[in-house]
Amino acid sequence: MRTTFINKVTEMARKDKDIYLITGDLGFSVFENFEKEFSDRFINVGIAESAMIGIAAGLALNGKKIYVYSIAPFLTMRCFEQIRVDLCYQNLNVNLIGVGGGLSYGASGATHHAIEDIAIMRSLPNMKVICPGDPFETENIVEQVLNIGGPTYIRLNKNREPRLYTKKNINFQIGKAIRVFEGNDVSIIATGNMLEQSINISKRLKEIGYSVNLISMHTIKPIDINIINECISNTKYIFTMEEHNVIGGLASAVSEVVVSSRLEHVTFKAFGIPDVYADCAGSRDYFRKKYNIDEDNIFNEMTKILNENGFESYN
Repeated sequence: MRTTFINKVTEMARKDKDIYLITGDLGFSVFENFEKEFSDRFINVGIAESAMIGIAAGLALNGKKIYVYSIAPFLTMRCFEQIRVDLCYQNLNVNLIGVGGGLSYGASGATHHAIEDIAIMRSLPNMKVICPGDPFETENIVEQVLNIGGPTYIRLNKNREPRLYTKKNINFQIGKAIRVFEGNDVSIIATGNMLEQSINISKRLKEIGYSVNLISMHTIKPIDINIINECISNTKYIFTMEEHNVIGGLASAVSEVVVSSRLEHVTFKAFGIPDVYADCAGSRDYFRKKYNIDEDNIFNEMTKILNENGFESYN
């Protein structure tokens, strides 16, 4: 996703002289070509993230189109007050790129884990929150955010993620979820770096006879209420998948819609990181197993819920 991001921004910068890229002592081996080609529109502020947001706000007030890049927890937490006052209060066109969403930097420990960032950014008025699940979604998001205005938080994984969509001519739109598989038994709503795993789980469920409705909810705010209501109307079970604290992220956003529908037939279950900080360091795979959000555990838990409830298609 990181490579897709910088390639797309570089392509757009060749056509639009108002595009600027700002970073806080990061992007080495990533941004060199952009810096060489657009030296007057690349700013490395050093380890001064709060100042980085102020600079971005100043440029935006002068009509510039800004991308700000940093590691997700440094960007969303260290700069929270500046994002709130400088960007959101003034509704400025600044796009925050947080790399390493979820447990991407697992081996670096809890300080580098981004497990609260969606909740934090989602709480801010005027802020849009977007979590692409593959390079295709990333490329479209990076291009479209310039045309919708206001601040945006884009949560990226790291790099070398596979392209997950096999269909051609997908109509991508920020704020509109993508239906990856269509079914009428079980709805799985996934976001960001859990999309690949959700596809694998959906295929396994289909192999044992379930009709799976898989949704890529790349935009957490504004959430696609219409597609959630379709899930409520057409399926009896709704599962969410995210690499984020179960509080405040995708699960919270979806459950707010489910509760407001006041329909009693829906069984809802959230799969995410429990409300704890890591007490050790390790790989992403290690933490997913530790928190029971790896592919096998989620698949087994889903089938257990379906069996315990005496599964029957809602339709």
